[in-house]
Amino acid sequence: MGGAAHADAEAGHESTRERVARVILERGPQTAAALADQLGVTPAAIRRHLDAMVAEGVVAAREQRIRGPRGRGRPAKVFAITDEGRSAFHQAYDDLAVSALRYIRETGGEDALEAFARRLVGRLEERYRSVATAFPADEGTTALAEALSEDGYAASVEPAGTGEQLCQHHCPVAHVAEQFPQLCEAETEVFSRLLGRHVQRLATIAHGDGVCTTHVPRPAGAVRPDAAHAPERTTSPHPTTNSTTNPTTHATTRSVRSRTGRNPS
Repeated sequence: MGGAAHADAEAGHESTRERVARVILERGPQTAAALADQLGVTPAAIRRHLDAMVAEGVVAAREQRIRGPRGRGRPAKVFAITDEGRSAFHQAYDDLAVSALRYIRETGGEDALEAFARRLVGRLEERYRSVATAFPADEGTTALAEALSEDGYAASVEPAGTGEQLCQHHCPVAHVAEQFPQLCEAETEVFSRLLGRHVQRLATIAHGDGVCTTHVPRPAGAVRPDAAHAPERTTSPHPTTNSTTNPTTHATTRSVRSRTGRNPS
């Protein structure tokens, strides 16, 4: 192959790798087959690019996490962006995103910017909806945190007085959201719809906080975890018309109540 042809081929490979990285960043971990289908490239070509990206430390391969009943055979292998790959890609990506959002605001105003933010974050809603709805309401926040972690948000769930706190310890778009908080607002709306409750954003990395924190109230009718193990309250028995009390029976009643916290049946 001549020098020019070889250079063109290398440029083509590099361009495809950038497209692969962008898809994984925007849509989360992907299988080779899914990437080939989305990018219109043969599976064999995609695997060559992925092998090179794994060798460079840009992406990492792992088994796909299966939720629900698992079929026969081993789970498909998925490829996710590493921290090194994310850092290398984000600088150019952030600059481009900021320029694009500025243009939208200058030409279409704040309404156009908010509409774009909702449409952009709406992709997350499509991907996470099946995750959030596959679990009972009181487990939806944990399932959402796991899905967010797979996409690089390093999310966790912490108990709170009136519910839970969804904590995102990393934000892939923090530099962009710092200038365009509409992205954070649109994300909060998505969480609220996915969980079926009105959630409240308490802190964001984009605003200088250490963690993006969202308060998720407890589902209606749910019991507080600490209340579930609390001793049952007892009520004093109603006085009977008989004023004579058997001393032995009365002593036994006090003894049972003191040991169990309940009236004997």
